[in-house]
Amino acid sequence: MSAPVYGQATKVDAQLSTVPALERSHPSRKLIPGILIVAGLTWIFAIQYGQSQVFDVSLPIDSPHYQRLKSHCADVPPISKDEYLTRQTDLAELLHALGGKAYVAEPGANTQFYANFSNASWRLSERPLLLMISPIASESPVGEIGAQPQVTILTPKYAEWAEEDNPYSVAVEALSAYVFSALASSHARGSEGGPIFLDDNVRKFIDDGLKHARPDAVQVLTAVPAIKAMRERKSAAEINILKCVNEATLLAVRGVHKHLYPGIRESQARSAVASVLGAAGLTNGGCLTLFGENAALPHGSGTDRTLAESDFALFDCTASLHGYWSDVTRTVSLGPSYLSARQREIWEHVHAAQRVALSVARNGTRTRLVDEEVRKTLKSQGYGQYFTHRLGHGIGLEVHEHPYLRGGNEQIIEIGHTFSNEPGIYIEGEVGVRLEDCFYIAADGRAVLLTEGVGGQARAPWLP
Repeated sequence: MSAPVYGQATKVDAQLSTVPALERSHPSRKLIPGILIVAGLTWIFAIQYGQSQVFDVSLPIDSPHYQRLKSHCADVPPISKDEYLTRQTDLAELLHALGGKAYVAEPGANTQFYANFSNASWRLSERPLLLMISPIASESPVGEIGAQPQVTILTPKYAEWAEEDNPYSVAVEALSAYVFSALASSHARGSEGGPIFLDDNVRKFIDDGLKHARPDAVQVLTAVPAIKAMRERKSAAEINILKCVNEATLLAVRGVHKHLYPGIRESQARSAVASVLGAAGLTNGGCLTLFGENAALPHGSGTDRTLAESDFALFDCTASLHGYWSDVTRTVSLGPSYLSARQREIWEHVHAAQRVALSVARNGTRTRLVDEEVRKTLKSQGYGQYFTHRLGHGIGLEVHEHPYLRGGNEQIIEIGHTFSNEPGIYIEGEVGVRLEDCFYIAADGRAVLLTEGVGGQARAPWLP
């Protein structure tokens, strides 16, 4: 699909892949006969796990294993042209209010947000490739001064700068050609002396190049918080995509869980998740897979050890759909009969901590309070010292983005914010448990799980 930038724009094409559909249904369960039934819990385990099956990661996409996942996101469209234009107009209005000349960014999540092109298709190199959005002042029929977006892509082709030229001078001159003259003729306030706001992910050599191109005429500043915050509150279309990709990722983890068996290696299980995500049409972002005591290192790399009957297996998986990311973590077991009382206690404490976070996260609440309440809960149960990372992060066009649920963060939770909710208990050399479901703040101010459509939170270690 051709994805032009909008507004008064110089065109640039970026490919947006068509994502095959996934299915909004739970995998069917297979009854396995011939197993000795000892007690009620053993009966549950026997139905689901009595005959271990090796997960064949080489299964073709049209295999029955994958068919049940193939219509889940069929009706979830990418972000529309109109929404991109609205984003650009909102930014232009903000720049106009700030007296700014332009917002400048390199390919990444912010250029994806404003113009639907990112470093997924446009690789960074020593040659500058810049998105520049500037406010062009306009007057309404009743005399109100507003702004429309002027969008420019600086590349060797579109801005026609030669290799021997200074690209930063070309960029500044390009801005001068239409921004300064248009602002002056439209009586825009503070136009001539306004700064250029740089995205904070722009590389230093580009920052320096712009600052030195016209030091007498151009002030270059890092983008102010008001600009950075524009991505934080998600639209209905964004929430719809985030729901589907998180649901599909959870369904993939559940599907692979059904094929775990004693002796499978971390790498085999990780590859199985990747195969299911790929067959489902998602872009696999990786799945941290840790067995037993390896999971006690919350961001460890594992040792490719095999799974024992009494082990927990931790899966922390990400995938993307239309550029938006999932983040789902499950700590699972082969069945209830293999877990010790201590393992079940730890898992239940983490599960309860997730519910505490969901009850505290509300529109108008400070982000730090959500993290603090979860820590109080785990501390009261004797496990506070074993929760060793922040509670959560924002999620959207990046897996980790602002705002964050962490101590010391005074930012206020708002409608449209999206967060991960991932408490954990990590006892080095023994056990690690983390559970993660992302949520959004709905119009009524409450926290709603992005995975609610497929059952949401895990119900037990053997029912993820």
